[in-house]
Amino acid sequence: MIRDTQAQDTVVKERQRSYKPLLIGLISVLVIAAALYTFASPQSNTSHSIARESVKIATVQRGNLVRDIATTGFIVAANAPQVYSPTQGYVELLVNPGDTIAVGQVVARVKSPELANNLKQQQSELQRLEDELSRKELQVRRDKLALMRTLDMAKVTLDAAKREHRRALISIKDNLISQIDMEQAQDELARAKLAYKHAQQEVQIGEDTLAFELKSAHSDVTRQQLVVDDISRKVRELAIVAPVSGVVGNHFVQQQAAVAPSQALMTLVDLSAFEAELQVPESYANELGLGLEVELSIGSEQLMGELVSISPEVKDRQVSARVRFTQREGLRIRQNQRISARILLENREDVLMVRRGAFMNQGGFVAYRVNGDVAERIQIQTGSSSMAAVELTAGAQQGDELVVSSYDVFNQAQRVLLR
Repeated sequence: MIRDTQAQDTVVKERQRSYKPLLIGLISVLVIAAALYTFASPQSNTSHSIARESVKIATVQRGNLVRDIATTGFIVAANAPQVYSPTQGYVELLVNPGDTIAVGQVVARVKSPELANNLKQQQSELQRLEDELSRKELQVRRDKLALMRTLDMAKVTLDAAKREHRRALISIKDNLISQIDMEQAQDELARAKLAYKHAQQEVQIGEDTLAFELKSAHSDVTRQQLVVDDISRKVRELAIVAPVSGVVGNHFVQQQAAVAPSQALMTLVDLSAFEAELQVPESYANELGLGLEVELSIGSEQLMGELVSISPEVKDRQVSARVRFTQREGLRIRQNQRISARILLENREDVLMVRRGAFMNQGGFVAYRVNGDVAERIQIQTGSSSMAAVELTAGAQQGDELVVSSYDVFNQAQRVLLR
């Protein structure tokens, strides 16, 4: 029997495999990759970081940009005439502030004893001149009658002289009268003709003289009538009527006060015609022009108006401008009501623009463009601006995202991390 070698065998233990070098190598690779990623990442160049929620970001887009001026103002009466005293006297105010008035209503009356007395004197003088005119007309008729009598008598004398002359001619042929009688008849005829001629001339001159005197008397009456009419007009104007319908504003004098000619008595407000008076900063004064459209906000209502007047003076670094409403139907406004307005200066179509914000405080030359979590400082150029948007002429493209809030927290850094 052959014996095995079991007694000579020894047990060999299997050597355990070690993973430690592999693990160390893997960790080294990860550390190197992380370092490379850190240095290659954009965030590695940021000087500091800020919270994304603390900034405002807007997208650059194309659209229509309306240049405008934001301002405020109040409602004023477009027609608020004042009434004045027509002459010196004592005023009686017939309405009180706030009273409703109609056009043509008597609102005040001035008492002027001097004017009333003057009217009576001039009326008396007019009556005297009218009586004088009537007397003159009677005298003219009488004088004309006397002139016609003289002319008629001269005509009768001439006719008689002509008959005597004809009789003398016949008689001289028959030797019934002497030559002296014939010559005397001729002299009488010549004298009668001359007298008749002079009578005609006197009648003509007399009629012209009487016509002139009568015309002069008529002129005196007409002139005096004009004086009476003028004083009567002044007396009628002592009752002062309202030129508009509306309400009474302020009184400038007290009841029964002595007033001078052309002294203001009160203000009347026409409630049917309102305008808006806006206060525009002095820096925009040169951009204003008549006819510009204005968007008015009165409470919750939006109305349109038109710039109709611009003050030539600057007061408290502001310029006053008047706006007339182009929409008048259904207006519910009151005098001195506060309003806000946008004066539309220019409408630019298809421009690159971004929402207006505090970033414009940097002068409009610098902006921060957002790329992922990093805001990068870029140079930009701006153009026209409105209340809501700013035109970008260089430095940005459509679709870019820009930080439009204040850049004070950026500390002029080139790159900032938005965490």
